[in-house]
Amino acid sequence: MEEGTLARSLFGFPNPVNEKAARVVAGGVLLGSVLTLALSVTAGHAWLWVVAALAAGFLARVVSGPTLSPLGQLATRVIAPRLGAPKLVAGPPKRFAQAIGAAVTTTAVVLLAAGHPLGAQVLIGLMVVAAGLEAIFALCIGCKIFAGLMRLGWIPEETCEACNNLALYSTSS
Repeated sequence: MEEGTLARSLFGFPNPVNEKAARVVAGGVLLGSVLTLALSVTAGHAWLWVVAALAAGFLARVVSGPTLSPLGQLATRVIAPRLGAPKLVAGPPKRFAQAIGAAVTTTAVVLLAAGHPLGAQVLIGLMVVAAGLEAIFALCIGCKIFAGLMRLGWIPEETCEACNNLALYSTSS
């Protein structure tokens, strides 16, 4: 494999994305966030450091899609294929949503390191809400923000030409 091809396959983000796999990843984030929050409340703030693993997962998915993310690999290779035919959606909004998750969880890590566990808990609570909406209802908050930013012209149309024509991906439901 050529060096450029290897770099693109390792650090590229898929487009389109199987929404079923994205929802499975969101379910994993939801589970991890709920457990982290519950353990931090019941067993002590030391459990909040699990948010660092969530942040690392988001960062891995931002730079490489599912390639470097164990949760992404589990979702795309094991679980989503067992859920039926893929439902393809545009990749750039999903990557943007992963970047928001990375920012929120990384901020939670910074707050925790700075001695503000309550701030970290609040941010993890936001992750519960966002991941829950995606996993359960296929409502991607980051994707909605991405669409709004495109409408405002803050994200150029060429960044996500496929976003304007999702019929390109309507191979299944």
